Amino acid sequence: MKNIYDNSLKDLEMYFDTINEKKFKALQVYDWLYKKRVKSFDEMTNIKKDVIEKLKDNFKFERLEIIKRLDDVDVHKYLFKLYDGNKVEAVLMMHDYGTSLCISTEVGCNMSCAFCESGRLKKVRNLEPNEMVLPILQIEDDLKIRISHVVLMGIGEPFDNYNNVMKFLDIVNEPKGLELGSRHITISTCGVVDKILEFMNNGKQVNLAVSLHAPNDELRNKLMPINRVYNLKKLMSAIREYIKVTNRRVTFEYIMLRGINDNVEQALELSNLVKGINCYINLIPYNETSHIEFKKSSKERIMAFYDCLKKNGVNVTIRREFGSKVMAACGQLRSNYEEGK
Repeated sequence: MKNIYDNSLKDLEMYFDTINEKKFKALQVYDWLYKKRVKSFDEMTNIKKDVIEKLKDNFKFERLEIIKRLDDVDVHKYLFKLYDGNKVEAVLMMHDYGTSLCISTEVGCNMSCAFCESGRLKKVRNLEPNEMVLPILQIEDDLKIRISHVVLMGIGEPFDNYNNVMKFLDIVNEPKGLELGSRHITISTCGVVDKILEFMNNGKQVNLAVSLHAPNDELRNKLMPINRVYNLKKLMSAIREYIKVTNRRVTFEYIMLRGINDNVEQALELSNLVKGINCYINLIPYNETSHIEFKKSSKERIMAFYDCLKKNGVNVTIRREFGSKVMAACGQLRSNYEEGK
């Protein structure tokens, strides 16, 4: 039985059509779910009892369990327990432009990036749409806030769960529901080229971020196994095509790893790699964990890298550091919880 939060508005309209009920009832249900935020079908008081019973027979009305919440300055990190006992994370960050929630798309991850805590625990399964939607609703309820931005950048590779992620976008983007604007949503991928090209043609105006982390194939092969399937030539070709078709700027994420990818020569190589591409590069200070040997670049090396990109005409930012006291690395809270720490 599907969770009620797995349904787009069109899905519910089709459902009511199949049970010979008026489609407008789908709008009523969506209003109760996303505007009034009810916790059961019985609270939907303007819907007939016989229709409520049919909804109960066809859909689960379940929420996730918040196992743990850790708080730091301008950041709240959540660990959710799913219906089957698996666990995923979400991180709420307070910015000057609004509130941004980073959500997971899979239980575990098969991309095996060398520096990533999430990849230590291999993929168990995809998240269903409701398991991506509910963290938004439950964190808003818990903190009594409105989440203005969502990034799919938590545990998992979004394009490895493509269909469920697209359904999630339909649900949260619905004006009659959560009403989260497309340009306030970002999907991050490690570079699954075939899905980037598929996504390019689906008409969704959400932002695309690409985890790059190395300026050449030799280093990227060591850090990110996906590069052995889709090397930088294939990836950059796909990005150029994506920008041409969508007319959307792309973000390249670049984690700064001490002594690995953070020298000025590599910055120059990176600036040549992205030359002529409508993009900006987001330099990310690495969140160190006890399980992985990589270390964070010094502020001096990050600034030298930044200055080199700037001098070579690259749009570049340095991500603000969040959550040093709340196991900031993606997947770290889940990993430590599972290991009893």
